[in-house]
Amino acid sequence: MRAAKRTATFTESVIREMTRVANQYQAVNLSQGFPDFPMPEPMKEAACTAIRGDINQYAITWGSPPLRQAIVEKYRRWYGMEVDSEREITVTCGATEAMASVFMALVDPGDEVIVMEPYYENYGPDAILAGAKPVFVPLERPDWRLDPDRLRAAFSTRTRAIIVNTPHNPTGRVFSRAEMDLIAALCIEHGAWAITDEIYEHIRYAGEHHVLATWPGMRERTITISGLSKTFACTGWRLGYAIAPAEQTGAIRKVHDFLTVGAPAPLQAAGAVGMAFDAEYYNHMAAEYRERRERLLPVLREAGFRFAVPEGSYYVLADFSAISKDDDVTFAKWMAREIGVATVPGSSFYHDPAMGRDLVRFAFCKKLETLDRAAERLRGLVGGTGGQQGGDV
Repeated sequence: MRAAKRTATFTESVIREMTRVANQYQAVNLSQGFPDFPMPEPMKEAACTAIRGDINQYAITWGSPPLRQAIVEKYRRWYGMEVDSEREITVTCGATEAMASVFMALVDPGDEVIVMEPYYENYGPDAILAGAKPVFVPLERPDWRLDPDRLRAAFSTRTRAIIVNTPHNPTGRVFSRAEMDLIAALCIEHGAWAITDEIYEHIRYAGEHHVLATWPGMRERTITISGLSKTFACTGWRLGYAIAPAEQTGAIRKVHDFLTVGAPAPLQAAGAVGMAFDAEYYNHMAAEYRERRERLLPVLREAGFRFAVPEGSYYVLADFSAISKDDDVTFAKWMAREIGVATVPGSSFYHDPAMGRDLVRFAFCKKLETLDRAAERLRGLVGGTGGQQGGDV
């Protein structure tokens, strides 16, 4: 018997596939965005204390009170945004589940959802699983800027929502205030939701992080999604959250309840500890990511890659056309096998694979020694030695 038709319209995660390819060839894994260095010690200790203290049963479905209150205090402290912990927050199993829950709670079959591309690969399937139609708006190369006319043209009477991801995965763009102004104005004009993916909010090297929910007229039409995975280097903990108006939070919580029941209780207790860290932690974290960025970028440039310098997040989306004429999948697998560095094919971030056929994404959320090991291998590309050798996979 066949599977449901909806599953035929998208593939499994290419990002996770490339981790398996990296493992197969013992390549340095610069594909999947998980750190290979420890998370903060106080959070680990808090998790162990919670487990030993028997916080091992279901938490409240939409999040433990200490974690929800820590989220409230974080948004008040950082953004001057008041959030009701009882009526406006849903703690989820990662920002990925938050996004899926929001789609299924707020988007109906036949609705249109605007997705700026390149995009994190989950957004398209989320729309499809909700029965919606994704409408893609490309960011303009080489600097990944938003074209105001193309964005305006994408909105219609069928537009239900737009996904706004800044700092951006996979390009590293941090959207400007003018770009956010335009998005807010169009959402208000067309009565659309803004679903913001802000998981990299504290990993920035240029610009400011703009919280769209704080814009005039946007608090009641914005769903803010973020989480702990990237900020605290704990991607395996799967702790995310959605902040939404009370009415929509009720719908999101219902979907979340039947998807996962709730996030891990002892990890929520530890998450509340991390959310209370002061500005020194965040400044130090951003400085360390800047150092990692500066360790990798000169090596990529020397090897022949072309790219816009990332303003935030921990990715570089790089054009390899000066190195090889192969397509992105062939080149990425050749890189893993022959050079020993794993990346993500650029086509996985586009609805039309041809738009990303000359791109690969590098993740630099790694120890300096890991990046140095990758750099040593990447020097094998200098002089265009990639050439046509990537043809056999």
